[in-house]
Amino acid sequence: MSQDQDALTTLMNVPATRARLLVVDDQPINIQVMNQIFAEQYQVFMATSGQQALDFCHRTPPDLVLLDIVMPGMDGYEVCTALKAAPDTCDIPVIFVTAHTDATQETRGLEVGAVDFISKPVNPAVVRARVKTQLILKRQSDLMRRLVFLDGLTGVFNRRYFDQQLATEMARALRAQKPLALIMLDVDFFKRFNDHYGHQAGDDCLRQVAQTLKASLRRPADLVARYGGEEFACVLPETEFEQAMTMARELEADVRQKAIAHIHSDVAPVITVSLGVAGFTASASGDATALLALADAQLYLAKASGRGCVRGQQLA
Repeated sequence: MSQDQDALTTLMNVPATRARLLVVDDQPINIQVMNQIFAEQYQVFMATSGQQALDFCHRTPPDLVLLDIVMPGMDGYEVCTALKAAPDTCDIPVIFVTAHTDATQETRGLEVGAVDFISKPVNPAVVRARVKTQLILKRQSDLMRRLVFLDGLTGVFNRRYFDQQLATEMARALRAQKPLALIMLDVDFFKRFNDHYGHQAGDDCLRQVAQTLKASLRRPADLVARYGGEEFACVLPETEFEQAMTMARELEADVRQKAIAHIHSDVAPVITVSLGVAGFTASASGDATALLALADAQLYLAKASGRGCVRGQQLA
């Protein structure tokens, strides 16, 4: 089986969690109706205004939005347009649910990015079926999108996805005033390992390191990516700097405990990694580029300090 097939099989076997639906309507009675229809099968959240819906989607993106059109302030068209314009919410499917069902409004809804249009009063069986269909389509598209962003050798995310997600998580941290941490790590003396054991063993070593990192970072939001060559990156949302330092030390120990023989290492007779940690807090200045540069500088410091260790610093 190819590496891409392995990666796809892994993604397909991930247990499905209960989908998250956001119901947006300025009338509480309409939200109650939707909650009664979906509460047993899905997680149902509610918003009573367009701005509240946008804030929720940027903070904790749902799997699907059921959106009323006629609302005071920001109407449904404006909400949908804003969702589709933002990189972190553009892939959330939107179904308009409205009492206004003329062809002109339906056409406009589809033009601004909605995937379906349901008329009020809703038929529970019909709305359940349409929501189920859109959730299946979203899961399929998410799987394919993730496959494009997977590293073919190791099965973790690739550099392209890392760059995208680091920017997204930094923007989210700034909006929510939450901490963010980044770990950059490098396999020590990997060229010597390749020269002695061969490239096939080198590839297997990188796969084992990648899977060790993935197994050690258990939170769903944590991201492991192959940054390039023998270098990896871990993005840790809502993680304080000291927490990230502790996690980095655990990662170093976990890789060492794999006991992958490396007789030409100056650190230990087994594969080890050097790690650089950078932390961001709401009070700090800087962006994703600054956070990456700091983590990289700390990785360089770890290498200069003898390798097989952790160094870190917070953005000022």
